[in-house]
Amino acid sequence: MANHASALKRIRQTSTRRVLNKYKHKTTRNAIKELSSLKDKKAAAALLPKVVAMLDKLTKTNIIHKNKAANIKSKLTKHVNSLVATKKKAK
Repeated sequence: MANHASALKRIRQTSTRRVLNKYKHKTTRNAIKELSSLKDKKAAAALLPKVVAMLDKLTKTNIIHKNKAANIKSKLTKHVNSLVATKKKAK
């Protein structure tokens, strides 16, 4: 166990950061999964900028690597662009 005050503080900081990073990463993964499962182009196009922003924030804080974020953004953009806009049927 740590004996110095600075070491104890570092332990507290690390624990807090780990929990926050874990939460942010899990939230982003859930948003990615949700976007990937969408079939409606309009809804997917609305959600894409939010997911991209989340990925950029994870990259900025070194939670994920910038190349991984770029690969995920590319994959999600391709998915959204491949969706066909659905039209409502007239009665």
